[in-house]
Amino acid sequence: MPFPKNILKFIEKFPTLTTIGNTPTAEINFPELKLGNSKLFAKYEFLNPGGSIKDRPILRMLVDAILTNKLDQNKTILDATSGNAGIAYAMIGTTLDRKVELVMPENASEERKKRLIAHGAKLTFTDPLLGYDETIREVRRLYENNPEKYFWCNQYSNPMNPLAHFETTSEELLNQVTDITHFVAGVGTGGTISGIGKKLKQFNPKIKIILINFDEWPGIEGLKPIGDGHYVPDIFDQNLVDDEIHVDIDNAANISKMLASKGLFVGQSSGAYITAAIQVCHKEQNNSKVVTILNDIGERYFSTGIWG
Repeated sequence: MPFPKNILKFIEKFPTLTTIGNTPTAEINFPELKLGNSKLFAKYEFLNPGGSIKDRPILRMLVDAILTNKLDQNKTILDATSGNAGIAYAMIGTTLDRKVELVMPENASEERKKRLIAHGAKLTFTDPLLGYDETIREVRRLYENNPEKYFWCNQYSNPMNPLAHFETTSEELLNQVTDITHFVAGVGTGGTISGIGKKLKQFNPKIKIILINFDEWPGIEGLKPIGDGHYVPDIFDQNLVDDEIHVDIDNAANISKMLASKGLFVGQSSGAYITAAIQVCHKEQNNSKVVTILNDIGERYFSTGIWG
């Protein structure tokens, strides 16, 4: 994992944390996708120990906070989450002997809630009808009422979030896939698409960064719609985006089921990413190499009805 030496030296003290990153990338080439001359590759981020891509940025943010004396053992890690980041906070936080308190929408999947509790995190829930923005507002209220108690990691504004992907995820992709032409991703915090997009553009400005968007309701767990009236994370660099693809939520669920039938059991956001990547492959019939991410494991969504 190509983190800076001081980060790596600290991580080496905790064997569990050394298993984060260095995930494989494989071609998705099922005949029924009819990709023609294009090739589609996906990075298997669900193989991280926390089950999602969120392990990378959470690790980077927390270790940086400890090394810069922002997070001592008297402070409690605080943040908003829809689930995957929360699991990474809880797993990594307890490994680092830090308390973790998380705010999440009440309608987050039961599987995520149970794993958070298993790692010892304290949970506060917000009304899902008020949207994820209310979750962020509740975190702000908690922090402002007791700033001495908390280290508010603030994954939506923390520059270590995209930096983790700039340093690690993108470097791995460039080593695993030659001649990338397109990268497809959505926005949760904006860290993935901004960090990877920046490195890919530095490597080759001709690589196209494609943003996926979707209808707000019922939405795609873990992702945010981007547009008028929606909170835009501070770390999301919209200037990197070359094009946007709207993804139908039902199609994304169907692609997730198709992937499961092929042995890839991943969540709906992964289905959305693959859906958009397939569209890019169909549009760009000129030997394109389209890369995307399989964000998390499918087991996290049994209670949501997607596999019903």
